[in-house]
Amino acid sequence: MIESEKRAHRVCFTGHRPEKLTRSEKALRKDLEKEIRQAIADGLNVFITGMARGVDIWAAQIVLSLRDEGYPIKLMCACPYDGFEVGWKQEWKAQYNTILAAADFVKYVCEGYSRSCFQIRNEWMVNHAIRVIAVFNGEQSGTKNTIDYASKVGVPIAYIDG
Repeated sequence: MIESEKRAHRVCFTGHRPEKLTRSEKALRKDLEKEIRQAIADGLNVFITGMARGVDIWAAQIVLSLRDEGYPIKLMCACPYDGFEVGWKQEWKAQYNTILAAADFVKYVCEGYSRSCFQIRNEWMVNHAIRVIAVFNGEQSGTKNTIDYASKVGVPIAYIDG
C-alpha cells in the first residue's frame, strides 16, 4: 500500500497536558471516545498518539480498550524520542510503558531531545493522518501549533473543548 492510501485510514491526536486542561479527565475521556468511535464509523482504523501525558495517553488507552473489544483498529505511538518519559512520575511512566508494549507500531520520530523535537513529532503525525482529534483550550501551546499546522496543510480537525 502506498503512503497516501495508508494516510487515508489514519487519525492523530493533539491535546494539552493534564495541568493545562479546564475539564475533568472523565469528561474528556468520554468526548475522546465519542470522536474515536466516529472515526471508526467513518472507516478510519489507525490512531496515532504522540504519547505525552494527558490527552495522548488517555486517547491511546481508549483505542487499546476498543481494540480489545474487537474493533479492527491499530495504535501507532509516535514518540518524540527514546527516553521521552524518563523524568515523569511513576504513575505516568507505567501507563506510557504499558501503552508502548501494547501498541501495534512504535516510531521514535527524532534521534534524541532537541528544542524542536516536539514540533517535528507533531508535524510528522499530521503528515501521516487524514484527521486530527484536538483537545484544545484556546491557549498558545504545542497543541495550538499542531492545529495551526494541520489547518495550513489542509488536514481536518475534530475539536473537543479542553
